[in-house]
Amino acid sequence: MTASRPNGFWAFLRVFGRGLNVLRLVIINAVFFGLLFIVLLAMVGVFAGRHAGLGLQPDSVLVIKPEGRLVEQYSIAPLQRVLSGLSGNEPKEVQVRDLVRAIDAAATDKHITRILLLPDRLQAGGFAALREVGAALDRFRAAGKPVIAWGVNYDQGQYYLASHADRLLVDPQGGVMITGLANYRLFYKDLLDKLGVQVHLFRVGQFKSAAEPYILDHASPESKEADSYWMSGLWDNYLASVAQRRKLDPATLRSDIDQLPDNIGRTHGSLAQLSLDERLVDGLATEADVETMMRREGVPAGKQGHGFRAIELSGYVAQLPDDTAALFKPGVAVVVAEGEIAGGKQPQGEIGGQSTAALIRAAREDKKTKALVLRVNSPGGEVYAAEQIRREVELTRKAGIPVVVSMGDVAASGGYWISMNADRIFAEPNTITGSIGIFGMYYSVPDTLAKLGVQSDGVATGPMAGAFDITRPLDPRVGQVIQAIIDKGYHDFVGGVAKARGKDYDAIDAIAQGRVWTGQQALDRGLVDQLGGLGAAITYAAQQAKLAKGYPVRYVEQPLGGFEQFLVGLNQSATVRIAQSYGLHLPSWMAELPRAMPELQLLRNARAGRPNVYAYCFCAPR
Repeated sequence: MTASRPNGFWAFLRVFGRGLNVLRLVIINAVFFGLLFIVLLAMVGVFAGRHAGLGLQPDSVLVIKPEGRLVEQYSIAPLQRVLSGLSGNEPKEVQVRDLVRAIDAAATDKHITRILLLPDRLQAGGFAALREVGAALDRFRAAGKPVIAWGVNYDQGQYYLASHADRLLVDPQGGVMITGLANYRLFYKDLLDKLGVQVHLFRVGQFKSAAEPYILDHASPESKEADSYWMSGLWDNYLASVAQRRKLDPATLRSDIDQLPDNIGRTHGSLAQLSLDERLVDGLATEADVETMMRREGVPAGKQGHGFRAIELSGYVAQLPDDTAALFKPGVAVVVAEGEIAGGKQPQGEIGGQSTAALIRAAREDKKTKALVLRVNSPGGEVYAAEQIRREVELTRKAGIPVVVSMGDVAASGGYWISMNADRIFAEPNTITGSIGIFGMYYSVPDTLAKLGVQSDGVATGPMAGAFDITRPLDPRVGQVIQAIIDKGYHDFVGGVAKARGKDYDAIDAIAQGRVWTGQQALDRGLVDQLGGLGAAITYAAQQAKLAKGYPVRYVEQPLGGFEQFLVGLNQSATVRIAQSYGLHLPSWMAELPRAMPELQLLRNARAGRPNVYAYCFCAPR
């Protein structure tokens, strides 16, 4: 008897199932051997560490070479940072607090004689964070130790930081490129019209221009007027600060920058020589020249007699002692609110209505917290998420805990919303803030569908039924409802600011309307209380809490799992650096496996079929 042939469909399923099982085994083995490699790397590193002198040697130079974005809090996932470090590719983010902590520690460290600043791979998002780091460099210099800056090509952000140095050098093939500030945006109205997408904008505030790119093909006169005012204030501050540090006349500096196309001809196209002639730098030097200068000034030779004795920032931070005992003492808690504000729980490096509110709540419920500092670096986002965070700030104050806000590069719109109820608000002169206003957007696509030959039709039980069906045109009566909601939101925003700042509604409304201000301009208008950085805010908070000298400062962040803590500790330890010096690295491609998601736009969390309400500001000049 002939055996029946298996059904073709069931045979396919069996083959497909075996294929899935093979794939499962491959993935499990890849993960297992990857983790095994990391553990072996740690063991080898520990063994190597016992045979290598890791102590910080005397007469060392602290080399600060920040690469990537300057941030208040890492947004790259911990595992991504670890794999990047283990593969020899450092994560492209640098925390402000790490830089400041290292510089302040080096100021009193007898092993560190000077700092060599190499800033030309730093991507600075704004000037307030640079001012914070620059202030630390000034404290280092005040301790009697020099800061030398060297780079090939400085942009204006990098140069702003480098101008804090005692000596500022540039490579003969490089130069300083300062151009001024600009805020150009792309406008999508024509594209949306071609696609048939109908954008319905509801806003309050004469200068609330965040959503203009969706309804206009150019910037409105009101937007240009407001942007010109705050950007001029920001630029004036830049010129005054750089001119003071470089002992230049601000007017001459401004003229030299504006006349660059004419002036470059005097040096036959040499930007480096022009930078020297205009006293933007103190000298021209190659990297070899810098090494020779260090040796000539008494810095001992490096390993095997090459270069000069130095320690890099990551290595120096890793060997700084942790005051574990202080963590159990009463102190100041710091919660970082950085990035766009979105609803729900968001990862570290972003602001979530639930997750950031939970951090503030955790700080409040910790008996060791005697004062709270909220460090804000945000252009805003969803209104309700911002309100969730503001409520926790208010509850913390009601619990008798002083709350102080420290504004970073940007604390505008929703960023100001979460700040307004603090006991005191600190901002840098070049912080971008204000933008008190809200808007709502709704999209509908009946014309888009019509272009594809698709129509929507049916019945409803009443005029409001199906009102937010994006396949249908928006009923004007529904638009009235949305505008009424936006009007109330603006009234709540302005009223809340007025109450918090001790002013009447009309006074705040006059400086609101979605208008953006610099920190100095905001101080002049009573929107912030004091100019100063994070350190000043922490000091003030501690004074309000009547804390004794030597109080600890704790950052309240989302907790890592046990394995993540192990990996992060491994990456920050000397073990990895020693293992790498023996040629042990993870393959570079492994660092790309958990790639960070690309930067998302304002509407990434927008939900279809409903109006989305925002307090947001596109106010980051380039």
